[in-house]
Amino acid sequence: FEDIGELLAVPFVQSALIACAVLGLVAGVLAPLIVSRGMSFAVHGTAELSFTGGAAALLTGVAVQYGAVVGAVVAAVVFGVLGLRQRERDAVIGVVLAFGLGLGVLMLSLYEGRASNKFGLLTGSVVAIDTANIAVLSVVAVVVIGTLAVLYRPLLFASTDPDVAIARGVPVRALSLVFAVLIGLTTALVVPIVGAILVLTVMITPGAAAARVTANPLTATVLAVVFAETALLGGILLSLAPGLPISGYVAAIAFLIYVGCRLVGGRRRAV
Repeated sequence: FEDIGELLAVPFVQSALIACAVLGLVAGVLAPLIVSRGMSFAVHGTAELSFTGGAAALLTGVAVQYGAVVGAVVAAVVFGVLGLRQRERDAVIGVVLAFGLGLGVLMLSLYEGRASNKFGLLTGSVVAIDTANIAVLSVVAVVVIGTLAVLYRPLLFASTDPDVAIARGVPVRALSLVFAVLIGLTTALVVPIVGAILVLTVMITPGAAAARVTANPLTATVLAVVFAETALLGGILLSLAPGLPISGYVAAIAFLIYVGCRLVGGRRRAV
């Protein structure tokens, strides 16, 4: 505990805690909608293209966070344009994901810089979080939450019953594309922190856990934010003393939360 107390006074640790707090808010707000729309695989595919963008940024000398954002947004637009129909989406994502992952691995192999930079794109690193990351994260957080505040009701309607939403004149196709871009922006910010491998931990697990204990959209959103914050901030605190990547700790905490919610939900149904 003494070591953790000393590490909490280090500037990069404080930056990481701020970044994770903001990220937990954004990811928690999006997670229930992602789960209800069945877009878990889309998040995974977007993460791989965010990884590709980050690898391209490393290779060209650009800041990783900017490359990750560009890669994720391009992926989201491609998925939205080519795979708006549910039956087409998985195939499109699989094709683009495989191409992006292969391209990203190739660019990392060509990068001659520090190996820790390569590894960080896959597993995340709190050391990589600096003032520039927080600035980008804050801007994206404002954009995502502001957009959701305006479009939340039609997005929720289109997520729960898209056929009726279409019949009522809701622009489901446009909303799907906008939502895909929001996922892309948020995913790009998750990659430098927990890595491309475990993006699903932050973007999906909180929403899936909340869905096990409540059917109320507002309650599910609040719970998802709490779960995301707990996993991210708890993961950082647990990883400080051993000095290991936070991804494993974040994944473990999120998984335990999900298992606990399943047990609670199963007991309620039994009663």
